Amino acid sequence: MKKIMLACSSGMSTSILVTKMQEHAKGIGEEAKIWAVGQDQAMKEIEGADVILIGPQMRFLLSKFQQATDKPVEVIDMMAYGMADGKAAYEQAVKLMG
Repeated sequence: MKKIMLACSSGMSTSILVTKMQEHAKGIGEEAKIWAVGQDQAMKEIEGADVILIGPQMRFLLSKFQQATDKPVEVIDMMAYGMADGKAAYEQAVKLMG
């Protein structure tokens, strides 16, 4: 099972994207735990994820996240984020996992 954590300022703006990502994963028959957390909670949950995607508004924290874990961390693609494109965001996460 893939474990994908999304982090944003409050955890609210990524909630729609999480739902769309879950729908996509289910639609292609893959098991995935996908959840969103706010900036404050993210560091506490970072080790429970296989990959971490952070919201574009938190881009300035990318290096902090990368230093805190050996897990892949990347900023969510701006277009996928803005359009709540669950397929694109899910594929971005899977690609990071290798």
